[in-house]
Amino acid sequence: MCELFGMSASHPLTANVPLDEFRLRGGREADNPDGWGLAWREKRGFEIRKRPAPACRSRLFARLSRDMRSDLILAHVRKARFPPVRSQANTHPFRRACCGREWVFAHNGLVPDIVEIERGSGNPVCRPTGETDSEFAFCHLLGHIARHFDSHAVAEPRAGVENLAAASGLIASLGKFNFLMSDGEYLIAYGHDRLHYLERSGCAGPDGACANLAMVATEPLGGEEGWIAFDAGELRVYRHGKMAGRATPHS
Repeated sequence: MCELFGMSASHPLTANVPLDEFRLRGGREADNPDGWGLAWREKRGFEIRKRPAPACRSRLFARLSRDMRSDLILAHVRKARFPPVRSQANTHPFRRACCGREWVFAHNGLVPDIVEIERGSGNPVCRPTGETDSEFAFCHLLGHIARHFDSHAVAEPRAGVENLAAASGLIASLGKFNFLMSDGEYLIAYGHDRLHYLERSGCAGPDGACANLAMVATEPLGGEEGWIAFDAGELRVYRHGKMAGRATPHS
């Protein structure tokens, strides 16, 4: 059922070891053969490459895994379930503009009821172009952000994190909802039932460079020890490789 990988670092790194392992989970080491996507930050914003084809066979994914350097990366391999259709429009990550920022999003899980909820919402900031419950959930979150994340939320970032965690929990109550999202500065990760994180500082990055580093993945990657499972319903926010906020249902 789809898998996620994200990285936030204090300066651009290559993530070739975990990304190459993640690529093989797109149809060879795991049953996610229906598409892959990579989003990474460059100076002018996000670059995205994605294809509705198995990641494990993709020369482009392999080359990007080897050569790409960034301080913010999101990746996804897809198991098509809602709908069971391979297409470019249904392939993660998705990208939208909202609130003066560019956002990217990728999802693992199944929340089909969000489709009808979002279709009836009259959301003015985001309309899906594909058919997936994932993209409808993304639009639902952006609509929530547009309504609630004003200057008051910026002034009280803890309240903003808890607000987003609560909105994510409502979607998760419809099924299964693990996601990665970014506005070009923060890596936002929500773990409903299947997500792990690894935090490092010093010279222990995926390419041996010295940096503050946080990685998030559906399953631990790279042969490294120290991966920790998210608490159920936990939302973690990273900036430049360090935690910038955290919320749980009981915090």
